[in-house]
Amino acid sequence: MATGSTVDGETTIRQATRVDLLSIYRLEKRIFDEPWSYSAFERFLGEPAFLVAEQNGRLLGYVVADWMANYGGHLGHIKDLAVDPECRRNGLGRTLLQRAVSRLLIEGVSRIKLEVRETNTVARQLYADEGFEPFRRIPRYYSDGEAALVLVYRPADS
Repeated sequence: MATGSTVDGETTIRQATRVDLLSIYRLEKRIFDEPWSYSAFERFLGEPAFLVAEQNGRLLGYVVADWMANYGGHLGHIKDLAVDPECRRNGLGRTLLQRAVSRLLIEGVSRIKLEVRETNTVARQLYADEGFEPFRRIPRYYSDGEAALVLVYRPADS
């Protein structure tokens, strides 16, 4: 049985399970122009920072993050973060991000990176508010030619 923590008395954040994958995939396709495949999500099952937010059995959002050994310390990577458009602007994306960062820090990462579309000002502001700083720009990162910004979070004690 999956256990999680309640955010607001109704919404639960917990680790993603196989049962969640179809709902995750459907939300991904609804939100993103370049959605991940179902099997891409499948590969991250079991990662401690692959989390879902649900309320009364309805998936509201998810975050996918992992880490890898890297010279100078483990490197965390926030790979995907999505919130149902009907549930935005209430802090759920921030909560998912914070929980994923916490899980990665527990795993011992020394830095966490992510990529974000250069024009996604809402996401960029969220990440900046949570301590992610610009590291570099990757031109033509996305298939439509848009650049990505690589943002990095360094815990205060590293």
